[in-house]
Amino acid sequence: MPAPMNTARRSLLAGAATLLSLAVTAPAALAAPAAGRTPAATPPAHMSTLGGARLGRPGNQVNLAPGVPVLPKDLTARSWIVSDAQTGEVLAAHDAHWALPPASTMKMLFADTLLPRFPRTTEHKVAAKDLAGMGEGSSVVGVRAGRTYSVRDLWLGVFLRSGNDAVHVLSAMNGGVAQTVRDMQQHADELQALDTHVVSPDGYDEPHQVSSAYDLTLIARSGLQKKDFRDYCSTVSADFGGERIRNTNRLLSGDTDVPVYQGIAGVKNGNTTHAGATFTGVAQRGSRVLLVTVMNPQKREHNEVYKETAKLFDWGFQAAGKVEPVGELVPPRSAASASAAPGGPPTASAPAGQAGSRPTPAAATGSRGIGTALALVGGLLVLLAGGVFLVNRRWPLPDLMHRRPRP
Repeated sequence: MPAPMNTARRSLLAGAATLLSLAVTAPAALAAPAAGRTPAATPPAHMSTLGGARLGRPGNQVNLAPGVPVLPKDLTARSWIVSDAQTGEVLAAHDAHWALPPASTMKMLFADTLLPRFPRTTEHKVAAKDLAGMGEGSSVVGVRAGRTYSVRDLWLGVFLRSGNDAVHVLSAMNGGVAQTVRDMQQHADELQALDTHVVSPDGYDEPHQVSSAYDLTLIARSGLQKKDFRDYCSTVSADFGGERIRNTNRLLSGDTDVPVYQGIAGVKNGNTTHAGATFTGVAQRGSRVLLVTVMNPQKREHNEVYKETAKLFDWGFQAAGKVEPVGELVPPRSAASASAAPGGPPTASAPAGQAGSRPTPAAATGSRGIGTALALVGGLLVLLAGGVFLVNRRWPLPDLMHRRPRP
């Protein structure tokens, strides 16, 4: 059942469709930590300036001016970012390049890397060795050795229940965990997600496994170019192994203290001991599509990461079109190279300080040909036109239409 979204088609259709806030029966997507280092309580003195110099500065970064709403006063996350998914403009940020444990938001990179490799109808009989090596206390969807699952089922297990067992099976199909980690790191480098260091494909706490709010937003933006990614991350409930599972993204499925957020369409949540709660979400109001990433709120209330995300979405929708951006989401390396090539789309010069710390990978995985537009079709963000990523240009406004969710 796909998530409803607030949509309108030109001037003909208007209104909103929301889901009832239901008590969620599925457990939270948690994974017990392996031995790892507790992240520092303060950001490093020097952070990346990829996307703009202000994104490397500590604290809140926003251009307040007459008519621009003030930021919410009670934000406690160590790091967060609000950006326009279409233009790539960063509307506001707080320690956006602080490299922190990502928890299961790392599964966005896993999905963006591996989704194009296996048709959803492919079936795989799970061997016991496919499930070996999962961390103690890992979140699971209930994959069983000896049973056959479709790739679609496995991805639903990844997105809805953050199933590390489903991640390990898909990794086995890709040549194993070690190969998958290498592929994910290469793809992160291609996306210029240079704060990201991959150690495990499922986001389980491991020493030195980190990402940043900026990187997670880049990864989500890339993933949303893919139809299957959009379908899975916006699914509220599905059948798996004879049982009904619900998405643990509370802004999508609702909870007793968190209503479904109007216009939400994904993306991915996470929670571990060292990472705390992490979340990247995408939502649309009218023609505006925003991405918000929140990492590790220090206020330890129930569902706090979703509450702070909702406040930032509210601010972003009020501020969009009024606030001067403080930075931008950079394109993938291959797209930037294509834009700079003779005959390619024009591109602005990269701001000073954007040079990455890793070499360009010899082969990009799954990010070439990124499209130029998002649209809402059936309550999902849908890619409209093919072609290369247009650097520093607004993507064409989407056509909008509404479809009732399937029961």
